[in-house]
Amino acid sequence: MHQIVTPDGRINDEKIWRREPLYKGMNGSCVERIYVTPSDTLIFKPLTNNDQLGKEAWVYEHILPALPPIYPQLLANSSSSDPSSHWLMFEDLGTLKHPFDEATAIGLIAYIASWHSLPVSHLLQAPLRGPKPEAKAILAELLHRGTHPFELAAQWPSIPIPLLESLFTVLQQESFASDDLVLSHGDLHLGNYAKVKGQIKVLDWEHAHLNSRYWDLYHVIDLSHPTFPKEMTTTVRERLLDQYLLLIAQQGNGTHAPDFKRGYYVFSCLFSLWMMKLIASDIQANKGTWPIDQLKQQLEETTANLLQCARSLQV
Repeated sequence: MHQIVTPDGRINDEKIWRREPLYKGMNGSCVERIYVTPSDTLIFKPLTNNDQLGKEAWVYEHILPALPPIYPQLLANSSSSDPSSHWLMFEDLGTLKHPFDEATAIGLIAYIASWHSLPVSHLLQAPLRGPKPEAKAILAELLHRGTHPFELAAQWPSIPIPLLESLFTVLQQESFASDDLVLSHGDLHLGNYAKVKGQIKVLDWEHAHLNSRYWDLYHVIDLSHPTFPKEMTTTVRERLLDQYLLLIAQQGNGTHAPDFKRGYYVFSCLFSLWMMKLIASDIQANKGTWPIDQLKQQLEETTANLLQCARSLQV
């Protein structure tokens, strides 16, 4: 494996047949499919987020062995502490498609409930970090900046002002205490899981960390992504939450369903508000990271999800 990667973390083109770019990470590094021969392929992943140096290999060594084989196998990795030369090599699961469908999401929910049941006391000091701020930090940011419902209503006229006012009243009463931490994948958007030969595979574990149960659920249900559109409905959301509640009850971790759902709706509303502001900022900046039409679609999806969850809260 190391023969096809140079000491500075680059693919040695003389040792391979060809290479195929798959996607770029947040730092501009490109994940590629490497053809060692016309039929023998690997996935080469340089560090795509400099803050996550060494995290994915650590998760593979210390956490993922406790899960079923729902992740691509890590075949080799560098030990470099230099972000520019750090890399991992994974098995190639083939060309993956990422359409949203409820059956796959239901299957994924089962795995989420499973890893949420793992003990985490030994991970409290582990080198794990999520890709986004925690809920209480986002709430503090939203309130500290003095964001007013009228300001948001001016940006998004489709959201009624009375609904925003009621929602802000609810958010101001929430603490988002982190006293029920579970193992979280961290970045479980639609592009990070897929069915492979009928089995669900979960990708990109570098953002695994401890967080609220709602974190993974929000990513699967209500988080939007510019590259992987999905349409969520109140009915599907309820079925996914009901499935999760059923599974954790079977594990002996049951909770009062109405309270759990209310907590989810509040969590989803908070993150959707935050995401809407980020997406609007990306649209205004227009730096070319994402096509504007995809960002506008993402904003529409996030707004729709916010409205659905706020109405489920009956605010």
